[in-house]
Amino acid sequence: MQHTDNTLSENIRAKSVELLNRRLAAAIDLHGQVKQAHWNVRGPGFIAVHELFDKVADTVEDYSDTPAERSAALGGTAQGTVQVASERSFLVPYGLGIADEKEHIFTLSASLAAFGESARQAIDEAAAHGDADTADVFTEISLGIDHQL
Repeated sequence: MQHTDNTLSENIRAKSVELLNRRLAAAIDLHGQVKQAHWNVRGPGFIAVHELFDKVADTVEDYSDTPAERSAALGGTAQGTVQVASERSFLVPYGLGIADEKEHIFTLSASLAAFGESARQAIDEAAAHGDADTADVFTEISLGIDHQL
């Protein structure tokens, strides 16, 4: 941990950094999944779904930026490389052969829901170890994911 003037104990900060980095990996994965769908969607509603996925991707990108910045603010290191995300993401891998718009929507909805559930679990974990601000970060993410669903 890097030195910081944050008044949370180093133990609390370390727990929060780990919690944030676990969700950061999944957020990077989720963003990649949404872009995969955006690039490859086919069907009669193509343009509407293509544009929807682009908007979702922009929103989801913030869900990697916010935890990464909070991690750094706590004196930790944001572990946000694609390699780390690939190793640590808990999301089900996205099928590369998907083209149908309904199948993309179904698959992305499942990934968004899993990520949202994880954010809600992180709210409780952060609060339990005494970091209300990190809990608030995850509350913001959970609310946003629910809106995307």
